[in-house]
Amino acid sequence: MGLDLGSQVVKAVEITLEGPEPVVTGFARVEIPPGADRNEAVAEVLRRGKFRARQVVTSVAGQSVVVRYVQMPKMSETELRQAIRVEADRYVPFELSECVMDCQPLKLRTAKSGEAMPGKDETMPVLLVACKQQAIDEQVKLVQSHNLTPIAIDVDAFALANAWELCGVPEDEAAEAADAKREERAIALVDIGATRTAINVLVGGETCFSREVGIGGHDMTQAVARKLGLEAFEAESIKRSADDKEADVTRAIQPVLEDLTNEISLSLDYVENHEGLRVDEVLLSGGGALAPGVVAYVEQVTGRAARTWNPLEGLRIASDRVDVEELELWAPSLVVALGLASRVRAA
Repeated sequence: MGLDLGSQVVKAVEITLEGPEPVVTGFARVEIPPGADRNEAVAEVLRRGKFRARQVVTSVAGQSVVVRYVQMPKMSETELRQAIRVEADRYVPFELSECVMDCQPLKLRTAKSGEAMPGKDETMPVLLVACKQQAIDEQVKLVQSHNLTPIAIDVDAFALANAWELCGVPEDEAAEAADAKREERAIALVDIGATRTAINVLVGGETCFSREVGIGGHDMTQAVARKLGLEAFEAESIKRSADDKEADVTRAIQPVLEDLTNEISLSLDYVENHEGLRVDEVLLSGGGALAPGVVAYVEQVTGRAARTWNPLEGLRIASDRVDVEELELWAPSLVVALGLASRVRAA
């Protein structure tokens, strides 16, 4: 079970392996009313979903987590795990004794010409992630309080990549071969949650850049509430289904979208300049991506093709256990939960 512990909505997706095939066998979502206990929302999600799985993967995000892409001398993974603790002080703004760290060597990046990047012949790129121990402990305690077994705690941005891999979007081999002769291309996965937006840029299925921006769907809701003189819950409802007020909603959220898309553009420009590749497409997910005009605005400001994506694409759904219509309705907001549940393949 992938359990996405959002600030405003708790979402859970269950994936079961039937032979080698992953099948969606459970789904539930519960909104957290202002001032309510998230623990109660988790209990309600489990009640509604009637999940059979007892193994759970959750994720962390926000100020308790730091992600860094660093260059290290070439070494084995065992040596890396020993060496990274010595170097971590340079990159981690927490007391090392108060955090949990993990690292992963990445593939060697190349410049636009396809030649090795200067100065990197004897080094390798490494993904370093650190999270405060307290945040980990709180999630473990929450999961165990519901008689569930936590098997991993991921990071939201990396769950996006796992979901992208899970849905198995096929690549055109001819196009891939042609691309090898040109500069490398990348895609940007952008998940607009309630309070923050996760960005993960992938090349060949591997992350080369990730970042969180402290802007999300809640900011859009507040903008609509101010513009139309509504309570927050009314503004949220109108934002999701604008109907005759779509023009008003679009105008209201434009300042928020401007700030968000500027941050996305800065991130993509950085990747292109630093990594020597092209970010061709922005794939949007999360509840905030469903607001009117978001996709078109992102496309216009970033100068790149943009669309929402369905993480259920290519997946079989057990219709006898899951309300397929409701699942499809919320699909763009389930990317993190699906990415977490995809860990079933490694369990």
